[in-house]
Amino acid sequence: MHRKDLNERSPLRLLEKSIHGGLGRGNIGVVAARHGVGKTAVLVGIALDDLMRGRRVLHVALDDGIDKIRGFYGEIFLELARSAGLEDVDTERMEMERFRNIHTFVGSSFSVARLRETVARIGEQMNFFPAALILDGFDFERATPEEMGQLRSIAGEIGGELWMSAVIHRDSERNARGIPEPLARLEDTIDVILALEPEDAQIKLRLLKDHDNPDVSPIQVALDPTTLLLIKE
Repeated sequence: MHRKDLNERSPLRLLEKSIHGGLGRGNIGVVAARHGVGKTAVLVGIALDDLMRGRRVLHVALDDGIDKIRGFYGEIFLELARSAGLEDVDTERMEMERFRNIHTFVGSSFSVARLRETVARIGEQMNFFPAALILDGFDFERATPEEMGQLRSIAGEIGGELWMSAVIHRDSERNARGIPEPLARLEDTIDVILALEPEDAQIKLRLLKDHDNPDVSPIQVALDPTTLLLIKE
């Protein structure tokens, strides 16, 4: 199978359909789950989908080092290539890596202002303007609407999508739309919210918010906890 065929058959096409064409430039999407359920795997899956379409991705990690994130990409890509019978795997992997940039913030050094500086510097020095910005490990418990507005501004400035991860808990309070804290109080600043819910041998993706649409569609997509691949149900 060639990369184009693999991309066209990706489970993420189902997600795009459910959220009416995708997240969209300048918008914020959040993948929410309890600790250790698969948030990073889903974000990497979203990033790989963009990379295989020749789109640039900037992955910013707040909890893990560059080597760990790079290894995560490699493992999931190789599993994806193996499961799909992708041709010329080494060439495809090298091509993918040309379009990816990984940056980490050590300890408590992260701030939205520093993220803006990093994005600007990478653009100026490397001519690297991402179509997707991945922000993994952001602390939504302490986040303010003002910070979320600044993050949206960054996404708008680069003309890209911003995907983030959020930690929720089993007993988190939920609003009338089923959105858990700490995301519920920031709901107006987020365009798409996906929840990961373990069920039997899979981790199902559940759509909690779809832009301004009052009704959300079911997503027939799950995460395989063994391979860490997004799969069609």
